[in-house]
Amino acid sequence: MSAKNDSGDRATSGLPDFTPIADLSNRSTRDLERKTIESLLPHRDPFLFVDTIDVNDNDTIIARHVFSENEFFFKGHFPEYPVVPGVILVETMAQAGGAGLVKRGILGGNSLFFLATVDKVKFRRQVRPGEEAVLVIKNLRVSPKMIKQSGMVYIAGELASEAEWMCLVGDKGDL
Repeated sequence: MSAKNDSGDRATSGLPDFTPIADLSNRSTRDLERKTIESLLPHRDPFLFVDTIDVNDNDTIIARHVFSENEFFFKGHFPEYPVVPGVILVETMAQAGGAGLVKRGILGGNSLFFLATVDKVKFRRQVRPGEEAVLVIKNLRVSPKMIKQSGMVYIAGELASEAEWMCLVGDKGDL
């Protein structure tokens, strides 16, 4: 399985070449992958927006999420023309970034991260029900107390959204 965009040309889309580790169109596979993500993040349905992590190295995290037609926000945003809210796309990128850092052991399993700033946000394409988002996250600066990352959301190889953000890091044991 290859994650090529519709035209098959990654060079023009900016989407890095990668091989998906799981077929998210298969609901049971997707559910199994989400169990792994739940071990990395404190988020749960209906506010968990990462299904799998495909790439996780020092600089880059590539994750995916399928925005199903059952997402809670589609009932009100907008019922006659459902679109993923922009703030949810930013949250999706931040969750992917945090999950990747926990999976690599850079942040501990008891880590909580809270958005502190969001910068350079751009929305370039609507994201609709049933679309699979590919999340490309870059680690800009990571320390035990702070994470600075940037990310892009791609739908079918087309850039849908981009942003930079900073999260403050805490530990569940300190609460």
